[in-house]
Parts: sequence; C-alpha cells; structure tokens
Amino acid sequence: MNSSVSGEQLIAIAHEYGTPVYIYHAEKIAEQYNKLKNAFSGHPTRFFYACKALTNINILRYIKDLGASVDCVSINEVQIALKAGFEPGRILFTPNCVDFNEILAAQALGVNINIDNISILEQFGNKFGHSYPVCIRINPHIEAGGNYKISTGHIDSKFGISIHQVRHIERIVKTTNLHVQGLHMHTGSEIKDVNVFMQALEIMFNIAVNFPGIEFIDLGSGFKVPYKDDEHETDVDSLGARLTEAVKEFEREYNRTLEVWFEPGKYMVSECGYFVVKANVIKQTTATVFVGVNSGFNHLIRPMFYDAYHRIANISNPSGAERIYTVVGNICETDTFAWDRVLHEVREGDMLVFYNAGAYGYEMCSNFNSRFRPAEVLLKDGKAMLIRKRDELTDLLHNQIEVL
Repeated sequence: MNSSVSGEQLIAIAHEYGTPVYIYHAEKIAEQYNKLKNAFSGHPTRFFYACKALTNINILRYIKDLGASVDCVSINEVQIALKAGFEPGRILFTPNCVDFNEILAAQALGVNINIDNISILEQFGNKFGHSYPVCIRINPHIEAGGNYKISTGHIDSKFGISIHQVRHIERIVKTTNLHVQGLHMHTGSEIKDVNVFMQALEIMFNIAVNFPGIEFIDLGSGFKVPYKDDEHETDVDSLGARLTEAVKEFEREYNRTLEVWFEPGKYMVSECGYFVVKANVIKQTTATVFVGVNSGFNHLIRPMFYDAYHRIANISNPSGAERIYTVVGNICETDTFAWDRVLHEVREGDMLVFYNAGAYGYEMCSNFNSRFRPAEVLLKDGKAMLIRKRDELTDLLHNQIEVL
C-alpha cells in the first residue's frame, strides 16, 4: 500500500479542482488505523476517531468501514456520525460546557456519553438513575501536550472532574444509583512520551477500584505525529505492549475485565492531508523575500493560532535553487505561514504544498475577509474525488436576511 502522494499527483488534482485545495489520501488513514490495531492487539481495545479533527462525511464513512468507532464533541457531530452510518453504540459523545439539553439529546439518540462536570453528573443521575450508563471524565492534573492551548489535563484546565473530587462523584453515584460504565481522561495532544499514558493509566486504576461496575477505561489520545523531519511519532507499539501488561495485571489483581478505549484524531488524519496553494506574488523588501499565496489563516489557522510548523514544498519547481522565503497569506491581517523557510526557488504561479494538513485544517476554516473556503478532494485507489465544492458567493450570503 503506497501511503504517499507525489508532487505530480497533487499538481494534477490542483489543476482539476483549482487552488487552494485540501487533498486527503485514504490509504494513509488506513495505514495509521492499522498501526493502532496491531499495537494494541494484545488486549481488547476500541478506537473512537475524534472527528473534530476532520468531519467530512466521506472521511467518516471511510473510517467507519475500516472498523473504527467515532468520538464527537457536539450534538451536531453526533448527528453527522449517525448520518455517516455509525450505529449509536459506536459513537462516544464527549462534550464540554454544554447545556443539559444537549446531554438529553444524546441520551435520546442512544450513544455513549462522557460527563465531565459535577453539576451535569448530578442532573443526569437524578433523571436517569441506573437506567442509562455514562462514562465520567476525570482531570488527572497532568500537563502534557505540545502547546498549552492543547493541554487538557492540567490543574487549570476546564476539562474533566478533578481527581480531588472523586469522593464527590462517589456520593452522587450512591445517592442517584448512577450507572458508571467507564472512566475517561485526556491529558493533551502531541504527547511524545509513552510514560505520560502509563502515568494516566495508573491514576485510572486507582480510581477504578472505587467503581466496581465499570467496563472500560478511556485514555483519550494525544498520540504525536511528526511535523518536522527530525520528529518521531508516539511509539504506539511500545505503549501497546506496556499497557497490555499493566491492564492484565490489574484484571488479575481485582478479578475484573476491562476494555481500553482511545480517541485518536490527529494521529488518524493529519498525515493524510495535503493543502495546495498557488504563489500569487514574490515581494522583496529590504530584509525579506515574501511569497504571497492565494490562501491565509482563514484556511489554515494552526501556524498563527498554535505557532504550528507545517513542512512546505514547492512542487512546481522541486529541483530549483534553494532560497529563503517568508510565506504569507492574502488576508488583511498579519498572516504568516512560515518565517525564513528554505524552499526551492518560488516563481509567481508555482504551487506550494503544506504537509500534515488533514487535521484541524479545513475543520477550522472561516470566511474571514469574505474569502471562499476551499474545496476538499479524496484520493482513494488512485482516483481523485471531489468531496466538498469550493464556496461560491451564494454561500457567503445564504444565511443572511436582507431587511434593508
């Protein structure tokens, strides 16, 4: 299985569908999912694709057919997952700071529900008692992740119920006869060190002994994917072996059987994505040579929002002389993709590709400056298929109500 896409293929797709364009390679998604399945094959493990990374319904259907389940963070994602064909039992709803009515809507749809708030937990227990199982999201007070904005398990995080409030949880469970099916935690994204997962697992074990009815432990995700040439992804094989040994030891000691759940998002789709743009202008100033492209942070916000690095290549002139450029967008704001980046000589009209653009690329797009959101294309079995058309002017206006 070839899980890479050539510059020639990207250029051909860009010519057919225009730029900017997001291109997703299906076989790379399958490769990533199979890595996880193989790494954790020693113990019953379920993978719920965190669809907030990329929710195009075609991607969801492809991932469903691979055998994965799906994790949703809004009731709208739940409804899209159902429309994509996921059965309710294969959907996990992990909301945050939502109105109780959204929890009720998820319960009515019959999906798995994660609760991360004492107030919501008590309301749910009072209404449903033991009749509907829930999973409780714990905040382990572990800071992990590549950027503070994507670290979710530290002490000041809004996510989860503090480990110091476990006694409070126990009182709610006892008072309302709540059916606790699982325990969940997610420490952050871009975790390189497998010891972080093992530390979280140990915390979960310590809490699990207080909930004899639980059926699974959910460790979220945060698996690292490489963005730079010298980076490496999380060693899932090592993690799988160590986790399997630890869970089996827990099961023997407490005479219980536990599934392990994970919610990979970026790990599944980041590397499948290519974002192709066109160089509009080459602009030389006293200190810098700018490449101004026909996109901006309205299409790929991660560099401006997270200081994220995306490898960029000039696929129109791959053997040109290397020069240093600052790559910027066409938005009327400071809009920088990369400072002082070495690229093969860029000429006006050349096409550049941003790698690792599958996760949180299109998903965080906007129409800022009344720019159109780009098209999305799925490359599967060597065939390129349009899975979302580029915006048109009517898309900018269709929800507006003209009263003047």
